[in-house]
Amino acid sequence: MHDQEHLEDRTVLLVQDAMDRASADLPPLPDLAGPALAEGRRRKSRMRLAVASGVLCLAALGTAGAVSLTGGGHSAPAPPAAATVTPTPTASTLPEPVHIEPSPGEESMADLPDAERTRQENFQQQAVGVLQELLPEGIGTVQRTDIDVRQYQVTKGGKKFVLIFSVRPHDASRSSKPCADVKGVVCKTATLPDGVEAEAITMPMDSGEVTGTWVAFTYGGSDVSLSLNPDAASNTSAPVTNDQLLAVAAAPAFLDLVRIADEQPMEERQSSVPAG
Repeated sequence: MHDQEHLEDRTVLLVQDAMDRASADLPPLPDLAGPALAEGRRRKSRMRLAVASGVLCLAALGTAGAVSLTGGGHSAPAPPAAATVTPTPTASTLPEPVHIEPSPGEESMADLPDAERTRQENFQQQAVGVLQELLPEGIGTVQRTDIDVRQYQVTKGGKKFVLIFSVRPHDASRSSKPCADVKGVVCKTATLPDGVEAEAITMPMDSGEVTGTWVAFTYGGSDVSLSLNPDAASNTSAPVTNDQLLAVAAAPAFLDLVRIADEQPMEERQSSVPAG
């Protein structure tokens, strides 16, 4: 365990250095064993995956992202009238949401006022239909979760991949940096409709044995990120490529979702906190 902690500490330092030099990296999860630690690993993994999505926003060209996600953060501005997007063909047969039990002191969507929870759930339902339609065929079943408006799950053959779709108020306190020249990191940039510059990154996670893939950009007044993370339990990399996530990001239906979340925020502005 001591070796695992040492590896994680060393990786954190590499993360901070990479963020300062060019782009962001994510410290790997230590390999924990035993059923008694399973729940703790799930909660720690969920927080790190959320952090990863926020960190990637730093790399979007011409934008400024935030460094990490603060705990909680489920409160939202008073919502204006609800908006919808055109349902996809799968929207009428969406699967049930995945229940994730919050850890002690952690908030979930159940803690929101009824009207705000309904607004966020409706948005998630629309997002599930759009993402299921746009992600690569055969990727698996996309479901929303009840822990956070930005968190979803992709399931196939017993494997579970955490998907983060985040649209939060832009943080201009950090300067943008180009894609990093970091070992094992594969980057690609693209111009989305209306001249929006996006960057996609596939990077090693979990001690470098598997990879996760992200795309990030700024739209209107918001920092946007879409990520699919590896299944730690089966040691399986996220089943998408940079090109595939960039194609999702450029799709009109996806940008309609981004526009709604930009105009009617459901997440708080990201805050800069120390890494680790």
